[in-house]
Formats: sequence, C-alpha cells, structure tokens
Amino acid sequence: MIAFLLLVVGLALLVAGAELLVRGAASAALALGISPLVIGLTVVSYGTSAPELVTGVIAAARAEPGIVIGNVVGSNIFNVLAILGLAAVLAPLPVDRQLLRVDVPLMLALSLAVWLVCVDGMLAGWEGALLLAGILVYTVVTVRRSRRAAAELEERVSDGLRLELPRRHLGRDGAFVLAGLALLVWGAAWLVQGATELARVFGVGELVIGLTVVAAGTSLPELATSVVAALRRHTDIAVGNVVGSNIFNLLAVLGA
Repeated sequence: MIAFLLLVVGLALLVAGAELLVRGAASAALALGISPLVIGLTVVSYGTSAPELVTGVIAAARAEPGIVIGNVVGSNIFNVLAILGLAAVLAPLPVDRQLLRVDVPLMLALSLAVWLVCVDGMLAGWEGALLLAGILVYTVVTVRRSRRAAAELEERVSDGLRLELPRRHLGRDGAFVLAGLALLVWGAAWLVQGATELARVFGVGELVIGLTVVAAGTSLPELATSVVAALRRHTDIAVGNVVGSNIFNLLAVLGA
C-alpha cells in the first residue's frame, strides 16, 4: 500500500516540477542570451539527471555495480526510445543543426568509448576521472559556443541597434528552475523507492532492477520535462534534454 502511495505522489510531484522547470528555463535562456537548446543540453538535462547521479553514487558506495551500470545504460535507452518518441508523438520536433553536427555524434562516440573501456569487465578509477573531466570540458565549450553565437548575432543587428535582454525576471526564473528540479528529484526518488520495493518482493535481480525499474524511474524527470516542453512548443529544450542527459549519464554518472 505504501509503495503504491509513493508511486502516485511521486508522479504528481514530477508533473509539477517539470512545469516549473520548463517555464523557468525557457525564460532564463532568453534573459541570459543563451539558446534554449544549450539550456536544454546543460542546465535542464543535468538537473533532470540528478536522480541518476545520486542513485549511481549510492549504489557504488554500497558495492552494487549492477545497479550503477544498468541504471546508466537503461536510462539512456529509455531516454532515446520512450522519451524522445513520446515527445515527438505529442509535437513534431525540429532538430537543430548543432545537434546533428556536434552533440548527437558526440553522444554516439561516448557510448562507443564507454563500451570499449568496459570490455575488460572493469571501469577503473582513472577512467572515471577522465569521464568527469569530459563533462566539465563539454559544459564549458557548449556554453561558450552559445554565448559567442549570441554575440555575433547582436553585432549583425542593423543600424547599430543593441539587443536589450530582459533580465527583470531572472531571479524568478532561477527560483522556478530550482523549485522544479527539487520537485523532480523528490518525486523520482519516491517513485523509484516504491517500484524497487515491489520488484524485490517479486524476486527481480539487481541488474534487471537497474536496467528497468531504476533506469525508467530515474528517467522520469527527463520524461516529464521533455513532454511538457514539447507540449509548450519549446522543442529545443525537449530534444536537448534527452541528448544532454545521455551525455551527462555517460560522463558524470559513470565517472562519479
């Protein structure tokens, strides 16, 4: 009974959190002069991947590597098939050229690289450190590229006009983003807890729980966020959230 209650309440928190996160992120992107795609690839995707990070670190500390690996692999599969698929069904998703040229090829290359380092059956500490360094480099490069593109666009404005960015509500937008992320993490944690307890009652193994229940559960913030973003026609956030989450999972979650 308690497990089912956790599932219901967790779902409600996810929906509320996704609404706040998308609203705040879209507005903050405009105020900061950063494209919604980059906001989706970084702030939104990293925030919605917080459950994967927390779950992975806790599972590693408890010496449960099956849940760690299964969570990352299963979440990335769920992100591409379920989340991106459902978002596209709800609203057509235009794909930015940057995704095709840079971010999607990077996601595929990282997937292959992780497979190669895991072929020997072990992900070593120094390999994890390289992965963590990779997420820092990716974030810095992505944000700098976006700001540079915004500056070039501003310089091309005719007659020397200068674009004034609406920063009046930046504090409110930040509060929306933080509140949305908190509700998403809280709701996902309750959902995962309830679902995992039910799965173990039925004798489901550690790796299977990681690949299915935990992976799908920790991907619920991404699901809720991308669905709400698609319905609100913030398609760059919807797609960027999926690609950015997969990159974050491979680099930050496995690395940590």
